[in-house]
Amino acid sequence: MWKIFLQKSLLAIRATLNSLCQPPEKGMTQPKLLLQKGPDSTELLAVGEVWIMAGVETQLMLSVGLIERDVNRDVLWVWCYPSVSGELRGILLRKCCLTLDGCVLHTFVFGQFSRTWYYITTVEVQEPTALRKVTHFSIVITAKDFNPEKYAAFSRVLCRMYSKHGSPVRMMEGYIAVLTKGVCQSDENGSFLIKDHDARKAYLAGSIKDVVSQFGMESIILYTALMLKKRVVVHHPRVEALLEFTRVLPALTWHRKDWSILHPFVHLNDTELDSLRLCTGYVAGFVDPEISNRPDLFDVYVNLPDSEITISPNAKEAMTMGKLHKDIGLLIVESAEHADRTDSQVIKDISVKTKEILTNLRSLAEECQDSKITLETLQQRRLPSATENFLFHLAAAEQLLKI
Repeated sequence: MWKIFLQKSLLAIRATLNSLCQPPEKGMTQPKLLLQKGPDSTELLAVGEVWIMAGVETQLMLSVGLIERDVNRDVLWVWCYPSVSGELRGILLRKCCLTLDGCVLHTFVFGQFSRTWYYITTVEVQEPTALRKVTHFSIVITAKDFNPEKYAAFSRVLCRMYSKHGSPVRMMEGYIAVLTKGVCQSDENGSFLIKDHDARKAYLAGSIKDVVSQFGMESIILYTALMLKKRVVVHHPRVEALLEFTRVLPALTWHRKDWSILHPFVHLNDTELDSLRLCTGYVAGFVDPEISNRPDLFDVYVNLPDSEITISPNAKEAMTMGKLHKDIGLLIVESAEHADRTDSQVIKDISVKTKEILTNLRSLAEECQDSKITLETLQQRRLPSATENFLFHLAAAEQLLKI
């Protein structure tokens, strides 16, 4: 059976790739496959007149996989292309709601493990369908980039394909089409275009105003923790609430545009925790309440259901608050409470203030030997102790501190 399936898979790959090199129809120019450097050194693949950002977009996908639950409630990883390591496969099965007890269906979850993003879409099989002994299935996409909306949209197309045809071959054809053309088109299953899903939109998809509305002036704790690259742990029993809240937090340090710090769905599992510990600073989400008893994993703990933020004793010295923090906190709250300001405008307001602080810090560094700040340099400025302490730790986080 698997031999036949593999033969069909190879034929599907060959047919998809051959479609790119078909001779032109009468009156049309021959499509050309070219690999060149774009203006920003991005590798661009040209198919005819259509340019595909092969180096940035299509090549970000790593794999597509399929998990099924059958009528006997057995859950199996049944297929993937091209491959997934055994370790990552175990992680993905743990994240998939089909392996959980109970009937809670998480239609879409995402997260990160060892620099690989995963996106899992789960559906219940509905009639009419070619799937006779399957009650639910999950499409699993792994990729190098953070873009939940992009991969949720693509997964929905793949789900419709699999539900109708009951064969992973059709999914693989769609996957390869996106890899080679940046588009998966189907009149019956919907279309997906990579160009419709800019990474910047994913960064701005959450609501910073909701975060500030929930925590008010305490939002400055989150801002400070992220600026200093501290370990922020967030707990909520609902994974959907975790994903919605945690994805916003990296926007507080917009100047970095670094969503690699985000680990929105982590289990208290040794493999996952060992990977998390390798990160200098992070935002990590947990559904297990036991995380509150693991101070070794956080500098700042956010109890999302109770709207409480706690600073760990070992981080209190670096997180000491002063007038500068109060001013920044007021700016954040006033901007977020302004009815006419959008989330992106609030992020811009915070970013402008951050840029001001960093500009002053870099100017100070330029006056120093090797353009690196020392504690003595800050002490000579006779700043308030809390401000001096913050700038010292910020210089370390921005690699401006002389070691």
